Amino acid sequence: MHGKKLIRVTKLLLDVMFYSGIAVIVTLPLSLRYAGIYYSRAFQEYYMLMLVIFAASGVCGIVIIGELRKMMRTVMQKNCFIHENVKSLEMMGITSAVIVLLFFIKCFFLPTPATFIVVLTFFIAGLFSEVLSFVFREAIRYKEENDLTI
Repeated sequence: MHGKKLIRVTKLLLDVMFYSGIAVIVTLPLSLRYAGIYYSRAFQEYYMLMLVIFAASGVCGIVIIGELRKMMRTVMQKNCFIHENVKSLEMMGITSAVIVLLFFIKCFFLPTPATFIVVLTFFIAGLFSEVLSFVFREAIRYKEENDLTI
């Protein structure tokens, strides 16, 4: 019972993050202008660069959340060890690497402690996703072998 509730709450949280992430990306040009006025002039100075980096990384974040949502559907169906989840984990690893690259570029123009934390976090998340894709691939292989055993 506890597991089902956790899965539903996680699915709801992913849905909220997905749609609010889209809203953040859509409002990003205005948000960056506002940040340039009230937070840091660096956002005004590097407005286009920041807009490209934050928008591209935001889209990558939406892709990652979308892949997690797809995986949650298979968890809810109690069929998680499938090839589509391996592809989702690989996609999340690649997308995390793109975010790392984008924020690494940002380090040269506007280095902040938060930027370094984002780079480190998504580097670890990307590695974790790739390793987990190997684990899932092996689990699928074992499952398929077991299914063929009489």
